[in-house]
Amino acid sequence: MSNQPAAHGMTFAYEGHDKIRPDMLMTIPWKDRLPQLITFETREFSAVCPFSGLPDIAQLIIRYVPSDVIVELRSWKYYITSFRSVGIYQEEATDRIAKDCLQLLKPRYLKVTTIYNVRGGYLTTAEVEVGTLTDALTTPTGTPASSTRIL
Repeated sequence: MSNQPAAHGMTFAYEGHDKIRPDMLMTIPWKDRLPQLITFETREFSAVCPFSGLPDIAQLIIRYVPSDVIVELRSWKYYITSFRSVGIYQEEATDRIAKDCLQLLKPRYLKVTTIYNVRGGYLTTAEVEVGTLTDALTTPTGTPASSTRIL
């Protein structure tokens, strides 16, 4: 017996989680650099509600302080696009993106935020944060860290 309630009315087909493509992600070496906060943002993240098959659209914000590698941006766009036809709950998508980032980058700090478009009168924001930004930006010499923002 499933814990998932059945949708009433029309539903649309969607793909399984196996269609998410973390294998598309590539990295760029980033050793011996000062700590740097990197931010990626898009207002075009999309996946599919597994309850109804309807699209879920969100603003996706990734903030991380790299260790030894950074993500190559083109590969990041392909990875994010792979969610487009996947049936995944909003909170689950946020968790999955965070876990894939942690595995790939092993960052000093990571924060993944999804802010979904209003559905049924509710605005949903989900966040996963690993580490502390203050600790991640601390350098051995106390040198101020830099910040890069990609919009």
